[in-house]
Amino acid sequence: MLPSTVLLLLFLTYPLGLGTWLGFTDAKIGRAGHFVGLDNFIFLYGDAVARLSLFNTLFYTIVASSIKFALGLWLAILLNQNIPLKSFIRAVVLLPFIVPTALSAIAFWWIYDAQFSVVSWALMKMGWIHSYIDFLGDPWMARMSTIIANIWRGVPFVAICLLAGLQTIPPSLYEAAAIDGARPGQQFWYVTLPLLTPIIAVVMTFSVLFTFTDFQLIYVLTRGGPLNATHLMATLSFQRAIPGGSLGEGAALATAMIPFLLAAILFSYFGLQRRAWQQGGSDK
Repeated sequence: MLPSTVLLLLFLTYPLGLGTWLGFTDAKIGRAGHFVGLDNFIFLYGDAVARLSLFNTLFYTIVASSIKFALGLWLAILLNQNIPLKSFIRAVVLLPFIVPTALSAIAFWWIYDAQFSVVSWALMKMGWIHSYIDFLGDPWMARMSTIIANIWRGVPFVAICLLAGLQTIPPSLYEAAAIDGARPGQQFWYVTLPLLTPIIAVVMTFSVLFTFTDFQLIYVLTRGGPLNATHLMATLSFQRAIPGGSLGEGAALATAMIPFLLAAILFSYFGLQRRAWQQGGSDK
């Protein structure tokens, strides 16, 4: 395990420790910083843009992750049935997750273009709107547009992982439930969902982590605009640290993300504890 340990220390532990330390300094690009304690965090607490980025990040994560879970579970249940061309459909479902994030973001940037949007063109042809929609020009419209792009990219991951979990549930449990008179909805609630809970915990933890720390999609699509309406903590941290030159401030903003990420990890931990209970182990 020594090579793996060295790699983890070199590429994960050291950058995390260095970034945390920089958050407590006034470091600038090209200049070593001095320890300033909690000054960066106090400044960010009073910074309206930083508070807005926290709201944007939480809103983006909660809405996108919730919809990805609902759509992913629906797709997983659908793909678990005996339907025609099931293998082909599974491969197609994976495509959004396989395509590089930057390419997906560029595609959505064209879809949302204020002058050449195919969505606006189609809606105008159907007579539903009378002028092109500025998807990325209005703050709330931009927020929802980036969320839709994130959902499109993230649903395949949730669906395939939950599908794998569904295929581990023995069919005999459904047969026993049907003999006892359980309807399809009751079978889902009392058989599928409890046995799928550990997988859901792990999958949604990764989904929340990926969404909360999303950078590429937002940076390519909006650069945080308009009016900082789509700035997430990750994108604002990069903007303050690299183009803005304030390494300490950017590092402090990135460090402030850690408590939220730990909360997501604890969610996964308690989900795994449920699996230990189901397998006859102890929750302790």
